Amino acid sequence: MESAGERNHLAGVRMTTSQTTQAKERPGLRQALTPVLDVLARNPILGPLFGLALLIIFFSVKSPVFFSVDNFKQILLQSMEVGTLAVGQTLIIITAGIDLSNGAIMVFGSVVMAKLAVTGTPVLVAIGAGLGLTMALGLVNGLIVARIRLPPFIVTLGMLNVVYASTLLYTQGAAVDNLPSNLLALGANIKIGGASVPVGPLVMIAVVLVAWYALTQTPWGKHVYATGNNLEAARLTGIDTSRVLLSVYVLAGLIYGIAALLILGRTTVGDPNGGQTDNLDSITAVVIGGTSLFGGRGSVVGTFIGALIVGVIRNGLTLIGVDALWQTFATGVLVVVAVALDQATRRRRR
Repeated sequence: MESAGERNHLAGVRMTTSQTTQAKERPGLRQALTPVLDVLARNPILGPLFGLALLIIFFSVKSPVFFSVDNFKQILLQSMEVGTLAVGQTLIIITAGIDLSNGAIMVFGSVVMAKLAVTGTPVLVAIGAGLGLTMALGLVNGLIVARIRLPPFIVTLGMLNVVYASTLLYTQGAAVDNLPSNLLALGANIKIGGASVPVGPLVMIAVVLVAWYALTQTPWGKHVYATGNNLEAARLTGIDTSRVLLSVYVLAGLIYGIAALLILGRTTVGDPNGGQTDNLDSITAVVIGGTSLFGGRGSVVGTFIGALIVGVIRNGLTLIGVDALWQTFATGVLVVVAVALDQATRRRRR
């Protein structure tokens, strides 16, 4: 016969075993998210796309004017300069870099174009000078990063301050207005099938498509991803990583010049104080769009979706009467969530 002590001991063992079995049977949060993380690791664009769809549904329910052609057109207009900047930012982040100076470079290029145009310089020459300037500044960033091997964060932070000060010195802090209509062409509308379509968003989409083709369909694009994934391994396989980095920063500079034309078309003035948060907004769009801040993974299509998400959030929250500070708060939360998901999917891929 079992003693009372033995019976109590056996009951305790059975209870402990039962609890352990139940704990094993209960899936934890990590296990529940595993299929989702696996899908996102294979298709990083799906997350931003799903999030954009949810936001559109939510704001369509909350605001009767959100789901309309005119409002969608407004969202595209508000997103076009940041979306274009974010394409250049994506190229740099894929190489495991970051560019804090892109907004300032865009503004400097825009005021140079504006000031040259209003002082009698032919518009095409003014545009060429502005694009040349933005590409030259991108080249300087690239040379310091690729040849001197300073961290991109430090290099572009320094360039941000240099360019911002140069912009104010060049314009004496005053906006340049009365711009010729040819310089504002990207702010115009064109007729497509009887509908009035703004030119600026079409230019942004064209930049996205060209960058997508370059990244996914050319050897150069494969070298960009390889450099960002592991610079030393890429160098050992014969890739000229310095040249790749230089080309990325120069191309990004060209894209910032196109964004300069877009901001001129949207605002109709060369404002030396414009675009002060566009650098952070472009990083936000890139991160929300699924590009890894650690390099080697990302897509300009995802970045485009990320820019639309930022635009939809700000537009939708404005329509339902939410204060602008809470809009910034919501965007910040999205960035943190996006980076956390990136970390989780990186661990799954390993």
